[in-house]
Amino acid sequence: MSNENLKNKSIDELREIKAKNEAKIRYMENKIKYLKSQEKKLTRKERTHRLCTRGAMLEKFLGCPNELTDEQVEEILKIAFQPEAVSGAIEQFRKSNENTTL
Repeated sequence: MSNENLKNKSIDELREIKAKNEAKIRYMENKIKYLKSQEKKLTRKERTHRLCTRGAMLEKFLGCPNELTDEQVEEILKIAFQPEAVSGAIEQFRKSNENTTL
């Protein structure tokens, strides 16, 4: 609505327009909150899926995961990821992924 149209309105009409616009603002703010919560929910689902998938991969290679404690599995991972070849491969994969997402 242009300023010219607003000048010809009564105070009651202007208050009504203001109330409608404030309602629109509240609606849009609520919509933003909803979309942010949906984004968080999807991010959480993606992370959960990734953790489950990678945990399953780890268990597959451990062979007897039920017989090991969490601390023992952590020690195995520390040993497995110490060699420079593994560190180098991880860094190479990260750089490769950065280049493909840019």
